[in-house]
Amino acid sequence: MSRKGVSAEEKRSRMLQLFHEKGECFQLKELEKIAPKEKGIIANSVKDVVQKLVEDGLVETDKIGTSVYFWSFPSKAIGTKKRKIGELQIELEESSKKLKIMQQTIEQSKDCKDEHNTRNKVLDEIGDLELELNELKKKLKTFQENDHGAYKSVLENTNKLKDAANRWTDNIFATKSWCKKKFFIEDSVLNKQFGIPEDLDYIE
Repeated sequence: MSRKGVSAEEKRSRMLQLFHEKGECFQLKELEKIAPKEKGIIANSVKDVVQKLVEDGLVETDKIGTSVYFWSFPSKAIGTKKRKIGELQIELEESSKKLKIMQQTIEQSKDCKDEHNTRNKVLDEIGDLELELNELKKKLKTFQENDHGAYKSVLENTNKLKDAANRWTDNIFATKSWCKKKFFIEDSVLNKQFGIPEDLDYIE
């Protein structure tokens, strides 16, 4: 198995697979010998990979005497992944609520000159939501292979959230268009006056 080009997520997946296939408890030094041969994970990175799995609750660890052991069984991993997916779903729902509130704020704004503070807040929020969406997508990718049904549900919610964010961005464009027609202001002037990024665009 090639040791080149193995991503951090792939190392995690291979290491977890090793635990599940063996169904045994291992000391770190044992894993540093087995993982390179069977899963193509270089020995120097084994400790970090195992530690990350422990932090995520996917691998158990305990000290017996002077030795530290690590183990993981499929049933435990599946339960942990389902719990994390549930947490992600809650985060997505909360983000959707935030978007609805901000959309209502945009729709209620009538005068272009009174929207400066609101616009700045909206732009900050959309930036935060984009970062949140990216983080959620990374987390979902970690769990998708182990619980396809739940992953599909969360992915649908993510798409809905993305669509909502794009509708919100569309409202900003519509408001800009209204201001331009009403006050005869150039697009570049509006962007500068209200702090709207020149590259503001829809989320892909």
